[in-house]
Amino acid sequence: MAKAMHHDVIVVGAGFAGLYGVYRLRNDGWDVLGIESGSDVGGVWYHNRYPGARCDTLSVDYSYSFCEELQQDWNWSERYAPQAEILSYISHVADRFDLRRNFVFDTRVTRTRRNDETGLWAIETDTGRHYTARFVLLATGPLSAPADPGIPGLAEFRGELYRTSTWPHDPVNFAGKRVGVVGTGSSGVQSIPEIARTASHITVFQRTPAFAVPARNRTLTPEELGRFKQRYPEYRRELRANFTGLTMQSTGKSAAECSEAEQRRALDEIFEIGSLGIVSTFTDVLFNEEANAVVAEYVRQSIRERVKDPEAAEKLLPKTYPIGTKRPCLDSGYYEVFNQPNARLVDLRETPIERVTETGIETSAEHIDLDMIVLATGFDALTGAILAIDPVNGTGKRLSEAWRNGPETYLGLASAGFPNLFLISAAGGTSVFGNMVTVAEEAIDWVAEALAWLKQEGLDTLEAKPDAQQEWTRHVAEVGNSSLLPGTNSWYVGANIPGKPRSFSVYLGGFNVYTAKCREVAANGYEGFSAR
Repeated sequence: MAKAMHHDVIVVGAGFAGLYGVYRLRNDGWDVLGIESGSDVGGVWYHNRYPGARCDTLSVDYSYSFCEELQQDWNWSERYAPQAEILSYISHVADRFDLRRNFVFDTRVTRTRRNDETGLWAIETDTGRHYTARFVLLATGPLSAPADPGIPGLAEFRGELYRTSTWPHDPVNFAGKRVGVVGTGSSGVQSIPEIARTASHITVFQRTPAFAVPARNRTLTPEELGRFKQRYPEYRRELRANFTGLTMQSTGKSAAECSEAEQRRALDEIFEIGSLGIVSTFTDVLFNEEANAVVAEYVRQSIRERVKDPEAAEKLLPKTYPIGTKRPCLDSGYYEVFNQPNARLVDLRETPIERVTETGIETSAEHIDLDMIVLATGFDALTGAILAIDPVNGTGKRLSEAWRNGPETYLGLASAGFPNLFLISAAGGTSVFGNMVTVAEEAIDWVAEALAWLKQEGLDTLEAKPDAQQEWTRHVAEVGNSSLLPGTNSWYVGANIPGKPRSFSVYLGGFNVYTAKCREVAANGYEGFSAR
């Protein structure tokens, strides 16, 4: 076996979190190495190149805030940036700060194990290279491990087969082809209108309808960008002080505090803006069934108005779960696709897929001939990418064993029994319910300050205490259970992955409350952690 190469810190992942982790820790004087399975920086934006891919967070929010010059120099072209522009931005950041020199690419971490005698983590990779480090940061992303669609016969299909989560880098031509798209979450809602433009026919296989609202995407004018740049620092402080770290539209009132006319007026205004903020129109939408029903019915009515065929519209209406308890979507012409003569909706609740054949998809009712199948079937969220590595601690215990009943972390940053292993944007934090870039920045800054504190105190190990982790996990569950989210079968609770323990493990107390708690823990000498 080749001799392991040693670094102070290893960061796994080269998305927004991994890049900033390398930048911050390198600037703090640590010998840091980033390891990335892709061929370049970008994370999910490197892999998710499907047609129509774009962010559903405002471009001016979904960007780094750590460098004011970077904020001032970069010009976003649209309200919601497309994948290519986001990837270009990430690449620009890597170039600007010369970050690639601290990464190895085309390298997947296959095993991570701690040696308690040396206090080092040993990292094995699929290239045969081995590394050791005292500290490891898993910046693997909460939505980066593709879910297995579990459809029999996929290997038999003789046509073109694609997954939105691992899209080819070369253009895919849909012209004149019969295309089947399986899945109507965000990637399905975004890709279907683009595919339908040129495909001879598109068949959409829908299991659960999505709540989607128009993105109203458009070009950002120089004047608009100028107004943001004039007050970017203040704007960022305002975002960090709210519930999600994102621009939010809200009345600031519960639904019951508004008359029906006021409710309608508020919903109309947010609907015309184009924003997932429609879920935050009233303060209690995610916590009160009556308030949720007001918003849900408003969106359902908008779907009825956009789809000409009443029968198709009825199938597209989400009726089995409250709005916001599955990830809502921003769309750009999604519902209008079903007004086209070359489009068809197959409701899998009525006629489920039985298998893929050599020439198409067999449902319980018919065989549908296809030239191409696109799988828009989502991710093993929050835990999938971390457990694909499945760290092993110094006593031989696997993280997957520690999490056998669901993920348990302290502040979403560490797991008891796994010292010096830090989790970024993981379960137990605000992660997917916050601005993912800001969530990453806050987590990386917290870890960087913790490592600096250890060095200052002459210590080299930080580990979450079991009782602190237990109390935090209980608190996360308690806050989550006060909402409507745990009752819905969604990827938020792991329901899309067969055999995955059901667990709602995103902190819903608010990004502002969460970051204040993290700062309080640090100010109190890393209360809840064992330092040695």
